[in-house]
Amino acid sequence: MKKILVILIILVAALTGGILFYLVGIGAADPGNTEEITVEVPNGSGASAIVGILDENGLVKNTVCAKINTRIGGYDSLQANTYIFNRSMTFPEMMKAINTGDFNYISKTSFQLNEGFRLSQCAQALSEASPFSAEEIMKKWDNKDYVRELIGKYWFLTDEILDKDVMHPLEGYLFPDTYFITDSDPSIESLTEMALDEMDKALSDRKGEIEKSKFSVHRFLTLASIVTKEGCATDKDAAHISGVFINRLNKDMSLGSDVTVCYIFDEDRVDLKVSQLESDSPYNARKVKGMIPGPICTVPAIAMDGVLNYDKTDDLFFYAGPDGTIYYAKTNAEHDKNVAEHPWSEEDLKQ
Repeated sequence: MKKILVILIILVAALTGGILFYLVGIGAADPGNTEEITVEVPNGSGASAIVGILDENGLVKNTVCAKINTRIGGYDSLQANTYIFNRSMTFPEMMKAINTGDFNYISKTSFQLNEGFRLSQCAQALSEASPFSAEEIMKKWDNKDYVRELIGKYWFLTDEILDKDVMHPLEGYLFPDTYFITDSDPSIESLTEMALDEMDKALSDRKGEIEKSKFSVHRFLTLASIVTKEGCATDKDAAHISGVFINRLNKDMSLGSDVTVCYIFDEDRVDLKVSQLESDSPYNARKVKGMIPGPICTVPAIAMDGVLNYDKTDDLFFYAGPDGTIYYAKTNAEHDKNVAEHPWSEEDLKQ
């Protein structure tokens, strides 16, 4: 009995020691060291390969224990990506992050496409968060062969965007949002599709309403982009401004929108020059009757919904005062009165 007891004690001690050794071995390689370490997990990496990758980066305390953990840890969905870990993390914590593709540990750079951004401004924003220059990006976006590939992939992109009068085919088709780059080696194509995928969601949600409006997607986004640049700060403004433009379209009038002239010259200003207002560009909605060739900026959901749910009024004019208030009018005389009563000062124009 004494021998059996001794053997049991030895076995328990050995088992306890083994468990302690294992737990320590899968623990943090350097507790308290929170210096970030970027780890690339390539496509097709198995658990054993990942142990090697983490070990090369000084993140594994004991490779034997780590390999044991990969066998019993249930890691059956390991996801390739670029992760950011530190040496104070335990091996199971890192493996769980890789197994779930935990966004909190994925390396990410963000870029933001604001509402009302022209395509040139989108290219600049993307350039600041990627290895590509704004010129390279614009060249790619204006490449007709590339655009045709996108037309074949996205239902809302049609040959209308390749019309000879359209300045930039993808203008207005990148959805305004904040995007996170998690790929360590992104391409212009992959980054572009991030924004197009979001536009796909926004337009798909409204597909039935767009069809009922009898606008093509291209004309719909064109009008919504003008509404955006005209200052659709609220749902009410977006719907009322849209109603004014649709009234003018129905009466075969020009849209009379100065923001389209700003687009021609790739700038935003209130005090446009006479020579600019007289531009013969087909984008000059001051002179051209009906719709201009294409969108002039990114389009937020508020502008889309404003066009789809426009106010049915008799108004044919609107004027944005210096304080942001929008004044509507049914006649040119009423419009002139609004302008005279709420003039822009020289100081306002400079801001």
